[in-house]
Amino acid sequence: MTSQQETVSRNTDGQDAEGVVLLGVRHHGPGSARAVAAALRQYSPDAVLIEGPPEADALLSFAAEKGMEPPVALFAHVAGEPGRAAFWPYAAFSPEWVALRHALDHEVPVHFIDLPAAHSLALDQPDQPDQPDRPDQPEAESRPIDRNDRTDRIDPIAELARAAGREDVDQWWEDVVEHRTPEAGADALAPFRALAEAMAELRTDAAVGRDALREAHMRRQLRAARRAGHRRIAVVCGAWHVPALAGRHSAAADNGLLKGLPKAKVEFTWVPWTHRRLARSSGYGAGIASPGWYRHLFESRDHLMERWLTGVAALLRGEDHPVSSAHVIEAVRLAETLALVRGRPLPGLAEATDAVRAVLCEGSDVPLALIHDRMVVGDVLGAVPDGAPVVPLQRDLTARQRSLRLRPEAVERELDLDLRKDTDAARSRLLHRLRLLDIGWGTPVDSRTASTGTFRESWRLSWEPELAVAVAEAGIWGTTVETAAGARVADRATGAASLGEVTALAEDCLLADLPDALATVLRALADRAALDADVAHLAEALPALVRTLRYGDVRGTDGTALRRLAEGLAVRICVGLPSACANLDADGARAMAGHVASTHTALALLAAAPADPLSARWSATLAVLARRETVPGLLRGRAARLLLDDSRWDPAEAARQMGLALSRASEPADAAGWIEGFLSGGGMLLVHDTRLLGLVDDWITAVPAAVFPEVLPLLRRTFSGFEGPVRRTIGERIRADGGRPGAAGPADPDEAVDRPGFAAASDRPRAATARARAALLLGLTEDHR
Repeated sequence: MTSQQETVSRNTDGQDAEGVVLLGVRHHGPGSARAVAAALRQYSPDAVLIEGPPEADALLSFAAEKGMEPPVALFAHVAGEPGRAAFWPYAAFSPEWVALRHALDHEVPVHFIDLPAAHSLALDQPDQPDQPDRPDQPEAESRPIDRNDRTDRIDPIAELARAAGREDVDQWWEDVVEHRTPEAGADALAPFRALAEAMAELRTDAAVGRDALREAHMRRQLRAARRAGHRRIAVVCGAWHVPALAGRHSAAADNGLLKGLPKAKVEFTWVPWTHRRLARSSGYGAGIASPGWYRHLFESRDHLMERWLTGVAALLRGEDHPVSSAHVIEAVRLAETLALVRGRPLPGLAEATDAVRAVLCEGSDVPLALIHDRMVVGDVLGAVPDGAPVVPLQRDLTARQRSLRLRPEAVERELDLDLRKDTDAARSRLLHRLRLLDIGWGTPVDSRTASTGTFRESWRLSWEPELAVAVAEAGIWGTTVETAAGARVADRATGAASLGEVTALAEDCLLADLPDALATVLRALADRAALDADVAHLAEALPALVRTLRYGDVRGTDGTALRRLAEGLAVRICVGLPSACANLDADGARAMAGHVASTHTALALLAAAPADPLSARWSATLAVLARRETVPGLLRGRAARLLLDDSRWDPAEAARQMGLALSRASEPADAAGWIEGFLSGGGMLLVHDTRLLGLVDDWITAVPAAVFPEVLPLLRRTFSGFEGPVRRTIGERIRADGGRPGAAGPADPDEAVDRPGFAAASDRPRAATARARAALLLGLTEDHR
């Protein structure tokens, strides 16, 4: 045969190709991993070929170095486009990992032979044009295609399980393969020959799409290994591909299939992975249901169930569940009995779970959720050696994590920081800088401590493997976390769409301690503030500036320029607020009320003292709002309450303004808005000031029946915001005074029914029925009625 007609089954010398053994596996299976290890020991290959991206061959030696602890993953991304990436995960129980370690430990050449990532990532590009003249080529897709994508093919494991008369596919596979331990002296290659025969029966059609490309490249690499002089080659690949590699295919056809494929420049590295990301529930195409259980199967050579249930008992005891050794013994016996009854060769996870539920959990499924999360799936996080190639930003981040003793962990945990301590302050800066780079390792949460000081911070930390992509993407901004965060902030400040967004960036700069970037942000902030005449925008920006000043003082930063800018914004708000609040509709008034409240709080922090000119100017602005008739009632009431709370108005003036707002000349809806704005600061004011309570009560009872349905939702929203004890106290105060605080109540309780706004005299029978039912529900005695 010529070189163009060369096949996999013959080498370049025409010698019969019996020196190739194909080890078909299911990815991430402990039984498959043990079988591969036994087969390699028996066969003693002089070369090992593994399904995987060939560009990663240069990184394979790191798998044998100290510090490499699976689960880990090969991470590939297009140069300059980290978002176009792919992962190849491996656990300790992955057959490919076992084969890789065997080759490295025995100093045998090892290579990856799958379709190069340069082609697969280029094919995954959304704008990759279709090739209608080559129907054998896959169409471009808008999502990354999993390397184990089963599109256009059957599920072979499901077909084999169905042929065996089993409906539970995973359970059948575990009984046949994963629970199996190779027997001493047995032919370790026999199971692979049987599996290859089964796959050949299932694969009746030629491969199409991505499978055809991948298998063509695997055959090409296998021919290259034969030409290199290897005579005992072991190939570890998915069992589905075994018939395609064992059959006769011409080199010319394979080369023609692979010719002209799009190609991208890719970069590779090792990254830590987690058992949780190996789980099928994470969306991983080749995922498994129980990574933690599979790891236990792989590492436990004897007493499988005893060791597992002992671990379960330890976990439950750690959560204060009363579990003893007797429980474990009984659970082991139950699991073994269940396996016997169900016809299984060994008890599996299903039997263990049922035994735990019945014996250790006393029939409750609540502890089972904890066991599934911590043990069946698990949060094991792998590790990668220091010498493995990474982007410069990742190297700097790793160094910072070590120096600050912030170890990345897959399990979620909370971290409390005291910013008065140098180490905690440095940790805070790092976490804030990472958030600016969209690297979501930490999320701020409310402090768990009783202290409310600004020197406290709490974070929720959880390191996910996908953050490696975020780090790679952030690498375009700089080689260190500090420089990258600064460059990212400066870019966002330049392209910010609103004044409030720039103000938030200024706060972030102080939290992350980025003085160079802060200068850029302040310039952008000053330029936007000078051009923005919208009072709402200014009011939205001011609170963040003031918070920046206050929290910046804790970190020892200079906020002089920021203070001048904040004071300038405050003056502009005071000047423009009255006219900006005039003639607003309901939605506009509600939005502006929020701005007024936040500005009031910000100025209370910004002003040095109540006598500060800025504070006095703001009080004068609130007084204008409270008295101006063109301002909606919601804003007038809110301004009056703020003045009362700050002792700028005495209770008499507040009562006078309330009387004016609730007079008969006012529209009921506007008066209800005034009450809502006035009482939004809390209902205790009505408890302590019976005069104000009486004014409110008199106005409510005087609302005409025709408009009362329109006013009722506003009143309900106002009073529902009060705490339960406050509402109850107000009700008791009104009831004790006969319905009118500070006045004599009606002699006849039924007289209250006739009061305007509640019910007409003709509704007295219906009202009496409702009152009796309410009294019954409240448990009131006849006297209380």
